Amino acid sequence: MTSDRYRFGEFELDAADRRLTRAGVPVELSSRYLDALMLLVSEAGRLVSKDRFLDEVWKGIPVTDEALTQCIRSLRRALGDAAGRPRFIETEPKHGYRFIAEVKRGDGGVVDARASVEPTTTRAGDTPVSNGRWRDALRLVVAGVAGGAVAGTIGGLIYGFIGAGDPLEPGLGSGSIVLVLTCVTILVAVTGAAGVSLGIAGADLLAGRPGPWRIVGGALGGMIVGAVVKMLGLDAFSLLLGEAPGGITGGGGGLVLGAAIGVGAWMSVRGAPSLRRSMAVAGLAGAFGGVAIGLMGGRLFAGSLDLLGRQFAESRLNLDGVARLLGEPEFGVVSRTVTGGLEGLLFGACMIGAMWLASARSR
Repeated sequence: MTSDRYRFGEFELDAADRRLTRAGVPVELSSRYLDALMLLVSEAGRLVSKDRFLDEVWKGIPVTDEALTQCIRSLRRALGDAAGRPRFIETEPKHGYRFIAEVKRGDGGVVDARASVEPTTTRAGDTPVSNGRWRDALRLVVAGVAGGAVAGTIGGLIYGFIGAGDPLEPGLGSGSIVLVLTCVTILVAVTGAAGVSLGIAGADLLAGRPGPWRIVGGALGGMIVGAVVKMLGLDAFSLLLGEAPGGITGGGGGLVLGAAIGVGAWMSVRGAPSLRRSMAVAGLAGAFGGVAIGLMGGRLFAGSLDLLGRQFAESRLNLDGVARLLGEPEFGVVSRTVTGGLEGLLFGACMIGAMWLASARSR
């Protein structure tokens, strides 16, 4: 590693003095992590393989991949960087890491080997990480939808088994009740998760990195998908059955729940949270959103199903079994609020858990 000074962003790295400063203020790093940063900076634009880190930073000492992952995570925290929206350190999954910011030497020259790296864009003005950012955004959306599907499966099975324990009529088997409610719940959860995760990923793209804008993105995504689904659903009921149920939660409920999930998504990238902590925070935020919707008179999934069952006289749908478990003779405000909170908790924990895992794989 060369004895020189390097400047990138608001940071200056003095390799000879082994010191990193941010706007003149020293940034604390362990000796080994500082070695890793100097290696990355001195090879700005080039991929630094995992083997090279082990050889030049750990000097051949046997360590696990987790040691390198923790090193990079600590460097990102010190630089205010994020794996999902990197400004400094980009991950090349299963291969290594690349320092992507422009680095200037003390003599005014630029350390930048990106010209020798295969280009990732074709349009003027694009940066070599543009495609990576879009890939990260797509990964978040896919993970969010997958998490929604998991939440829908769990919730659908719970409601299905409760419904199966209170048969609707002799001709309808318990297995059919479980299957139908599970499939419908998955469809609703996946649709909602797609809207919220698109909003969160879009906020990351526009802001340049994960942050509090995820709350706005989640809220807008939830509001749009809630409004569209409600509009299409009401039109479908009017067309097929001649009447449409009122009171089903739409854009307003979607906005509240989407904002709550956005809070969980934002908190999942603050500091160095674990999977368990991220899921717990997102679950609590989702539960708060679900309870708020219920207290404001809105209805999430179970409440909407109950409304549909009561709206149409020939409906076989009855969720009074859920209400009785909660101490009500029929599905009322307590049932709507409690089930809303539980649905929000499950939805938030599964969505953000899946998104955290997807982001962790790219670190």
